[in-house]
Amino acid sequence: MNKKIMNYQAADTLGRSSVELVVKVYDGAIGSLRQAAEAYSNEDFQKGYEFIEKAKRFVVHLYTTLDEEKGQDVARNLSQLYAYVIEKMNIVQATKDLGLINESISVLGNVRSGWEQLAEQLKKQAPDAGNEHSEPGSVRGFSLSI
Repeated sequence: MNKKIMNYQAADTLGRSSVELVVKVYDGAIGSLRQAAEAYSNEDFQKGYEFIEKAKRFVVHLYTTLDEEKGQDVARNLSQLYAYVIEKMNIVQATKDLGLINESISVLGNVRSGWEQLAEQLKKQAPDAGNEHSEPGSVRGFSLSI
């Protein structure tokens, strides 16, 4: 990859909060699924397969970084959702079913929307000066560790 692009990506990542980074991972998964759908529509099955693999890597990253101890029910529910989406992607690779790609995009898009709303809420939230144990970007009762 071009060094200038890699430097830009590194700078872009460093300037984001943990919640914004989660949104960025969702964007990567959704973008890869859209590219897979386009490739399969054009009967470029090898490219479609590669884009599904890329999307799976994004979802596996989300899945493996869940913290069920901190996130409790939310993390367990996300775990089941990610497993479901990964299963659908495996089926897509065998069947080239564009409907399953669109379903996966929809599922991930809905969850991404929730993370995006959380990111906006955190931007508006004033730091809690009276609580020195509060982590930057934390929301009462909610762990940012996915």
